[in-house]
Amino acid sequence: MTIYIKNKHTLQIDEFKLRCCIGEKGSTKNKKEGDKKTPKGKFRIENLYFRKDRIKKPQTLLKCIEIKKNMGWCDDIRFPKKYNKLIKIEKKISHEKLKRKDHKYDLLIPIKYNFKKPITGLGSCIFIHLSKNYKPTAGCVALKEKDFIIMLKLIKKNSEIEII
Repeated sequence: MTIYIKNKHTLQIDEFKLRCCIGEKGSTKNKKEGDKKTPKGKFRIENLYFRKDRIKKPQTLLKCIEIKKNMGWCDDIRFPKKYNKLIKIEKKISHEKLKRKDHKYDLLIPIKYNFKKPITGLGSCIFIHLSKNYKPTAGCVALKEKDFIIMLKLIKKNSEIEII
């Protein structure tokens, strides 16, 4: 099962077309940390992370992980061993906080871009997450909650995302 990002506003799974948004500066084959672009290519997806205090565990075949207060995703090029990985938050390490005040990360799936042996500076924290208003992201793919829930029912553990 492949999730296709056809353009800046369309996510497609089989015959289901869902509205989405991507990076503020479009997509690129040459992703760099902080460039506000979504990486082009075909990638596997990770587990579903969710806010149990806000959303009941969704129906999905993905492994579900409850987001805790101390969870972050490292975007700090000074820490190559932790770069683009889930970490326990430390003050000295730059990170994307997963438990946020807004609702963007109430549901999120990391895209396995620059993932297995991450190269610092090539981009981190590329997620599929929630959007209230389809404003462009910093490089992620975002959908409204109702569409995210539909997507979760369709995808499997071995699903991939192809960003064209």
